[in-house]
Amino acid sequence: MSVDPSSDTAHNRDQDQDRDRAAVERILDRPLNRDRPAGALPPGTRVTVVRDPQWDGPWQVEFTGTIDPMGAPEPAGNPRAEDGELAYWVAFDAPQYDGAGDGPYRKAQIWARHLRSAPETDA
Repeated sequence: MSVDPSSDTAHNRDQDQDRDRAAVERILDRPLNRDRPAGALPPGTRVTVVRDPQWDGPWQVEFTGTIDPMGAPEPAGNPRAEDGELAYWVAFDAPQYDGAGDGPYRKAQIWARHLRSAPETDA
């Protein structure tokens, strides 16, 4: 039986997504929220992850990625976060190192202030 390579790739992506979600839920000891807040960037939105002008981070360089459907954006939950600031799951186009040199990471939760919608490009 032959396998359609495009469907195999999609199937593998779905399996990776399920494994990622399960691993994060084990670490957090709770299920990831799947209810998207009103006005939140939808999954599939292209973004640029930008550096913070106030410090050397949170990533070593600016790079592109995509809002990931693994979990809905959630409040950043940090005293340094702006009131109501959301943290989005972002899948990176290429693995990245954080400001401390840890990594490489292929996906992470990124605060909204460090995301810029990427301009649409004509194919």
